[in-house]
Amino acid sequence: MIETDVLIIGSGIAGLATALYIRQFQPGCRIDILSKTSLQENNTQYAQGGIAAVWDDQIDSTGSHLQDTLNAGDGLCDEEIVRLVVEEGPARVRELIEWGARFDKKSGASEYDLGVEGGHSHHRILHHKDVTGKEIHRALRETIKRAHNIHLHEQAFAVDIITQHHLGRNITRLTPDIECYGAYIVREDSTGVEKILAKRCVLATGGIGECYKATTNPPVATGDGIAMTYRAKGRIANMEFVQFHPTSLYSASGESPSFLISEAVRGAGAYLVNADGVAFMKNYHPLKDLAPRDVVARAIDNEMKKSGMDHVFLDARGIAADRFEAHFPNILRKCKAVGLDPAVDLLPVVPAAHYACGGIAVDSSGQSSIKNLYAVGECSCTGLHGSNRLASNSLLEALVFGRKAAENLSRKLDKDNWKEGIPDWNAERTTDPREKVLLTQSLKELKEIMSFYVRIIRSDERLQRALNRLELLYHETETLYRKSVVSPQLCELRNMITIGYLITRSATLRKESRGLHFTSDYPDKNEVFVENSYL
Repeated sequence: MIETDVLIIGSGIAGLATALYIRQFQPGCRIDILSKTSLQENNTQYAQGGIAAVWDDQIDSTGSHLQDTLNAGDGLCDEEIVRLVVEEGPARVRELIEWGARFDKKSGASEYDLGVEGGHSHHRILHHKDVTGKEIHRALRETIKRAHNIHLHEQAFAVDIITQHHLGRNITRLTPDIECYGAYIVREDSTGVEKILAKRCVLATGGIGECYKATTNPPVATGDGIAMTYRAKGRIANMEFVQFHPTSLYSASGESPSFLISEAVRGAGAYLVNADGVAFMKNYHPLKDLAPRDVVARAIDNEMKKSGMDHVFLDARGIAADRFEAHFPNILRKCKAVGLDPAVDLLPVVPAAHYACGGIAVDSSGQSSIKNLYAVGECSCTGLHGSNRLASNSLLEALVFGRKAAENLSRKLDKDNWKEGIPDWNAERTTDPREKVLLTQSLKELKEIMSFYVRIIRSDERLQRALNRLELLYHETETLYRKSVVSPQLCELRNMITIGYLITRSATLRKESRGLHFTSDYPDKNEVFVENSYL
């Protein structure tokens, strides 16, 4: 058993940055970080485009960044949270640079080469070629490894958070009725379940893309933190808003994860064309190819249905070959590996599940409805994104809320003691030799259900069919879980079924179309629903 001051579950930008901020506020406290596979396998590593922040006051303003974010969020953003993030964002990015992150500068100049992406009215995207997330994570990892009080645990999977429920009191978002004391975990090299006791616990478990067949997320994006919080009766918000990135590279073989063609490529001049080679985004939005992602994804979906094809095309031939190679070397390598040359060929692209705008409901300090439990990054719902995330705001949110959570949770650490009397995991289970086959088949069914019934365009009938099928999967998996030895694969399946239910149930409650949620039964916005959807 480990006793720690702060347990952080997740090792992407949100988890690592939060740890570094806690160290600033409480230099002597112990911090333990869990990574369920390797430290380097997380959504941050796959982030291509960059991080948005107002960098040049002569050409941009926080007011403009705020308005762009509100426009993308389509009426559901918390304006005070948006203001907080865009105003504090530049300072957080400067700290990231101090930790060693390197962003591209203009040729022969000291100024940063600021990019522009869909929904942004100004050039404000700092980037490192087309592997920005990988560069940021490198800098954070190297800084973390020099910190003596931060302990890293790789191949350590969190099965559930440890909570105590107090009966007879009302549960609200800001008056916690439940307390968190740490987590039960299982390690790759062990068959037993351990407990880690913590004064404060931070969930930074990332996204939910693995619930879908086509996703830009890595295999670890199984929604673990959100599912654990829901099982513990914590509040979850806005799960119906799943962002599909418009331009993943189409693969007839179903490559997973889908390779992302960054929005920055369209910012550099590329544009979408249909099967006839005709540019079509002018028919859908005044910003054309740089419209918000929900608009572009639906437009592509519509063009695919009209043509009967499995994809549309991205025309990047107008970008000079040397410029493409300088700015998008990773994308160029991938294209050439599959026999495509962006200077000559049209690139086949298709929308893929990319980002969850909903998640664990938190306040302005990252505090969830469960006492001592915080959530940071994609697994949280802060109010920043509303019904649709503005491109490159996610990395920024992780930094700003990582610091806010660190500041808040650090205040009482010295006064708190570890909870006594926490029981060990109940290990009275037997091994089921059919487990792996059952898991594989159930996972395949889940992805089929979510990809067909709960994708970009929804309807009441499709959502109800999804709920019926998810209920059957849920009961089958819970039966297997109760009689089987705990394994990360079984826990991930269990979590993903929960996530599938949360997305689908939330979608049935929103009787309108807004942002990333579009239903053919209610195609218009309805001001009755200008509020968060809680489960």
